Amino acid sequence: MALSWNEIKDRALKFSNEWAEETKERAEKDSFWNDFFNVFGISRRRVATFEEPVKKLSGNQGFIDLFWKGTLLVEHKSKGRSLDKAFEQATDYFPGIKEHELPKYILVSDFDKIKLFDLDENTAHEFHVSELYKNVKLFGFIAGYQKRTFKEEDPVNIKAAELMGAFHDQLEELGYQGHQLEVYLVRLLFILFADDTSIFEKDTFKEYLDQKTNEDGSDLGALLAQFFQVLNTPKENRLKYTDEHLNQFPYVNGKLFEEVLPIATFNSTMRSLLFEASGLDWGKISPAIFGSLFQSVMNPEERRNLGAHYTSEKNIFKLIKPLFLDELRAEFEKVKSSSKKLKEFHHKLSTLKFLDPACGSGNFLIITYRELRLLEIDILRETFKKGEQVLDVSSILWLDVDQFYGIEYDEFAAKIAEVAMWLIDHQMNMRVSEEFGQYFARLPLKKAAKIINGNALQIDWNTLTQTSNLDVSANKMNVFQVNEPITHYDTLNVYTKEINIRKGILPAKDTKWENNSFGKVNYIIGNPPFYGKSLQTKEQKEDMKMVFNNVKGAGVLDYVAAWYYKAAQYVLNTTTKVGFVSTNSISQGEQTGILWNELLNNYNIKIHFAHQTFNWTNEAKGKAAVHCVIVGFANFDTKDKFLFEYDDIKGEPHVKKVKNINPYLVEANDLVILKRRKPICNVSNISFGSMPNDGGNFLFTDDEKNNFLALEPNAVNFIKPLLGGYEFLNGKKKWCLWLKDIKPNELRNLKEVQKRVDNVKNLRLKSSRAATQKLAAYPTLFGELRQPKNKFILIPLTSSENRKYIPMGFFNSDYILNNTCSAIDNATLYEFGVLQSEIHISWVKYTCGRLKSDYRYSNEMVYNNFPWPKNPSEKNKKRVEEKAQKVLDVRATFSESSLADLYHPLTMPPTLVKAHNELDKAVDLCYRPQAFTNETTRIEYLFDLYNQYTVPLLNTPKKKKK
Repeated sequence: MALSWNEIKDRALKFSNEWAEETKERAEKDSFWNDFFNVFGISRRRVATFEEPVKKLSGNQGFIDLFWKGTLLVEHKSKGRSLDKAFEQATDYFPGIKEHELPKYILVSDFDKIKLFDLDENTAHEFHVSELYKNVKLFGFIAGYQKRTFKEEDPVNIKAAELMGAFHDQLEELGYQGHQLEVYLVRLLFILFADDTSIFEKDTFKEYLDQKTNEDGSDLGALLAQFFQVLNTPKENRLKYTDEHLNQFPYVNGKLFEEVLPIATFNSTMRSLLFEASGLDWGKISPAIFGSLFQSVMNPEERRNLGAHYTSEKNIFKLIKPLFLDELRAEFEKVKSSSKKLKEFHHKLSTLKFLDPACGSGNFLIITYRELRLLEIDILRETFKKGEQVLDVSSILWLDVDQFYGIEYDEFAAKIAEVAMWLIDHQMNMRVSEEFGQYFARLPLKKAAKIINGNALQIDWNTLTQTSNLDVSANKMNVFQVNEPITHYDTLNVYTKEINIRKGILPAKDTKWENNSFGKVNYIIGNPPFYGKSLQTKEQKEDMKMVFNNVKGAGVLDYVAAWYYKAAQYVLNTTTKVGFVSTNSISQGEQTGILWNELLNNYNIKIHFAHQTFNWTNEAKGKAAVHCVIVGFANFDTKDKFLFEYDDIKGEPHVKKVKNINPYLVEANDLVILKRRKPICNVSNISFGSMPNDGGNFLFTDDEKNNFLALEPNAVNFIKPLLGGYEFLNGKKKWCLWLKDIKPNELRNLKEVQKRVDNVKNLRLKSSRAATQKLAAYPTLFGELRQPKNKFILIPLTSSENRKYIPMGFFNSDYILNNTCSAIDNATLYEFGVLQSEIHISWVKYTCGRLKSDYRYSNEMVYNNFPWPKNPSEKNKKRVEEKAQKVLDVRATFSESSLADLYHPLTMPPTLVKAHNELDKAVDLCYRPQAFTNETTRIEYLFDLYNQYTVPLLNTPKKKKK
């Protein structure tokens, strides 16, 4: 009776391990091939002979290493020799072989690699001996199985996601929708993966499609419904006359195929799409593909509403390595020389719990689980390195998917995450199989990651883990399947003890690895959705109100802030650590003060590591890129704090160990910057420009001004140049009616002006805002009047982040400033110089808000909190004034160019660059005699100076010693 494929795979793994170190051709060649045939349950003596004599084309006598007449010719070489030359040597024997004895296959090997040539199909398959178990179906002709061929497989890539997306669209078009559609797609995803990874016998689903379904697809829906039912039924409970092809599939369980779905209607296009998808090599799937898959089958509006954002492995590692993985790896290196400590460490891994409260399709959980399983393999490799035999692989594998928890708003993504955890678990089980020479798969499925489909902001995270870590560990007995105390080997003593503890045979004495807060997860990770205040839906705004519950100023916070706040509440008085990705708004501008004031002062949060702003890309279609930070924090302090700094936000960071990381993600004391009405230093006051609130009646372009003056020439003295941020930066002209000092008789003689004043009055009266209605009593004035009375500095409120400096300018009071700018009235040239310096723009970057990615200059956050130089000398101040004037002079030489042209990073004139460099040095000298080496040193210095200004040190006299 032929062996099952599982038995063959198990034998193949043992064969690979036994022959892993052989190198010499003649010494063990015959034994190698005897063992090779035994993998398939065939005695080599029954079918093939060694050293078969044959005449070569040259007439010389040759000897075939191994010959199975009519089927197989084997040529064997020493390790490292060319397999292609071995193939050529094998074909040299053909002239001396009788026609009916010519082989269908040529097999060549050098102990390390095997290459099989199919002469009928003109194909070749090469792989390492260690991978034999993955390729046993190529040798079905040895085991007595019929061989089927398909087109060469492609690696799984984004094409797989696109195919499934197209399949989704077809199903939806035919009326399959919502929950049922999502379940259907997730099932197919699992099946396609299973068909390539030894969960099913390789290609059996593909063969099922090919052999059992009509080309028009008309019967495919009914057959798949039957297929789902079979996968949900143990073999012993299946109907007696179940189709033989279906009956070979294993029982899957895991509730994946439990729900009865309506039978789908298929057509030829859908059958072709599914067949094409089955032709890809899903065994090479990357966990990041699930995010791409999810995104590809959702329309853009749904992606926006649900905050879908998928993450590359590279970026996931930026979070999980400093949060826990580096520490666990270091601990492994420390304990691996002690058998007892190593097993204790292994147990620790099996008790760890992980939560992603915005898990999407599960990428963070998937990669984390994979890395922990790889660490487990290293532990076992170290434990059994002396060659002790492992009788039961399942008894030494303690990590499982039920250590992982997730919350996801979208049901489809939640289902993908759950299935993805099973798939990565199977991939790691195959790694274990290769390592220990035993085929091991967790079927039927008994454990699952706990992925909750719901709103993470409305769910109590404490309810996710209702049992302690020890209870969860005890539940793993279903996986271990141990019924009696294990006493096999001394090497397994600690494992034996642990399993007996879990069975209740021995008492648990040491729970030092458990979280000090009963039932909590150990790590919270993830990439919560990024929605600014203006993009939040009504429901999301209600979420924010519920979470922050009267926290002052919380209405301006991004949606992601709610995850930080809930995590801070969860980890209070625990050792749980948190690592989140978020937009850099979490560490900039007004939000930082509001959120982190709560986290620092009410929840005692300490930042353990952080990545400063970098460009976050993902593997979803379209590759969204945003400016992000990563923050790792906990409810306790640590000496080992690490700050990842980026010289180029698109490049790689350099890391440094620091004493403290503050909420602005710089090395400085913990502090937050809140809005101030007045500057913290003795400098000129700042105010916004005037807001017209006129419906455009007071405003003119050049042409509109000329046309108006043609009708009303006497109004010329009341038309003033108007400055807005856009006009200032781009050299555009705009004008306004400025009637602040107009006399009543002058206004009565200007009929066209009266018409516009009347329009303004009526517009304001019709407003729904009471404040605007009151302004109707003053129809000749701008709605908000804040025009400087003296020479002033203009600061545009919005400026491109690509500029090294925010361009500012000096103007007299004849220029009317609108509300897209701020003004510093009666300002000095020294103040202008400091504000145009690199040290000020450093402060801006960390403290201003953002409009998209552009700087949003704030009077109360940026200017009023800016720490000006402390008591600079008159000499240094004079030097700043000289260099500031030089900047203005150089600008004036480019009168045809706008400030946007002059300050563009590619078109900034060298003379202006030089003038600014000289100004930067002059300003730096006002702060300290030592040069600042980079932006980091500048901002750290500024935060320290800010602290001095706002929290003066108390000078307490020292007591004299007696």
